Amino acid sequence: MELLNQLDGFDQIGKVKMIMATNRPDVLDPTLLRPGRLDKKIEIPLPNELSRMEILKIHAAGIAKHGEIDYEAIKLAEGFNGADLRNICTEAGM
Repeated sequence: MELLNQLDGFDQIGKVKMIMATNRPDVLDPTLLRPGRLDKKIEIPLPNELSRMEILKIHAAGIAKHGEIDYEAIKLAEGFNGADLRNICTEAGM
């Protein structure tokens, strides 16, 4: 409730910038998204197969490996985001 009051209190010419992020846009309160409260809504989709493979390569670069990594197995990670892929590498490196 306080956030909504604060958002409504800013004037249009103000220099206030607010950035919000969520991984659950489906549960956002509709009053937060009412016209006039937020100027822009930017959605970043989940990475595609090629992007997931690149993300995995970046996070796996610093891990000691025994043998080769089958990056093609990333096809099984449909719906994973970058944080999920980083977690896979972290767990595998332990």
